[in-house]
Amino acid sequence: MKTILVTGGAGFIGSNFIPLFLEKNPEAFVVNLDKLTYAGTLENLREVESHPRYQFVQGDICDRPLVEGLFNRHNFSGVIHFAAESHVDNSIAGPEAFISTNVVGTFVVLDVARRHWLTGPGRPKPGCENNRFHHISTDEVYGSLGPTGKFSESTPYAPNSPYSASKAAADMLVRSYFHTYGLNVVTTNCSNNYGPKQHREKLIPTIIRKALDGQPIPIYGDGRNVRDWLFVDDHCKAVETVYHRGRAGETYNVGGENELTNNSIAAAICTLLDKIRPRPDGKSYQTQLTFVEDRAGHDKRYAIDARKIMAELGWSPEQSFVAGIRTTVEWYISRHR
Repeated sequence: MKTILVTGGAGFIGSNFIPLFLEKNPEAFVVNLDKLTYAGTLENLREVESHPRYQFVQGDICDRPLVEGLFNRHNFSGVIHFAAESHVDNSIAGPEAFISTNVVGTFVVLDVARRHWLTGPGRPKPGCENNRFHHISTDEVYGSLGPTGKFSESTPYAPNSPYSASKAAADMLVRSYFHTYGLNVVTTNCSNNYGPKQHREKLIPTIIRKALDGQPIPIYGDGRNVRDWLFVDDHCKAVETVYHRGRAGETYNVGGENELTNNSIAAAICTLLDKIRPRPDGKSYQTQLTFVEDRAGHDKRYAIDARKIMAELGWSPEQSFVAGIRTTVEWYISRHR
């Protein structure tokens, strides 16, 4: 049985990924290493907490002795690296945590994997020939687009926030470990995710929560910022596909083919709530929409060109935004207090 290290598996995407990976890979044992910061909770993993091929370890990816101990104990054949600080607003208010986790933490796990799997550059240890490090990143490393065009894997990096800069630095470290040491790595850069289990600070959970609480729903600036929205299950399937079948050293962009403004997202959620959880006064939730001061350095538009992963690996998003947002809204309603 192969043992896989998943970092950050108690967060939004990781906690959706682990149940899927366990189901699709009956030969795999998963060790989930998560620090359990404010954005990670074991409530997200109730469905697998007693799974015979799953183990949770609370700890920090920056803690090298801990990571080395886990590698020595479990002899991991793969790493799927989700762990990251990811909220742009928080990176503006306090960038140090982002440098620590996203850059230093990525370095620690990468370097421990290198030392455990290789005897030297391009020389894997016996039995480690197919071991792989999969780094999960973001489209924000590419900066901001104008009204046309899309990010491809060859788009130059131009990060505009401390968060995206820290992820760009991590991407470069992963790339360097392939070119310098021959470590078997792959990287995926995804567009904005949405779906069940996302932390309440993010845009879509905030809109739903504020609406149900009868509070003003804050929309940055003029609300015309555009993002490509990807349902979290589709992203998890893409990660599983790239981990198994992606070419070593390659980057794959993962997008949802759903370019929407923040205004459109808010309107869609409010309209859906009007139907399935009407306000007691009969008014639309859209009356709660409020424009607030824009985020510093707010990127105007992101869009992903996902033709590479589609052509090479046969992945494509399955969930329509209409179906995905309904699933998401219903999940948050069921947990609203």
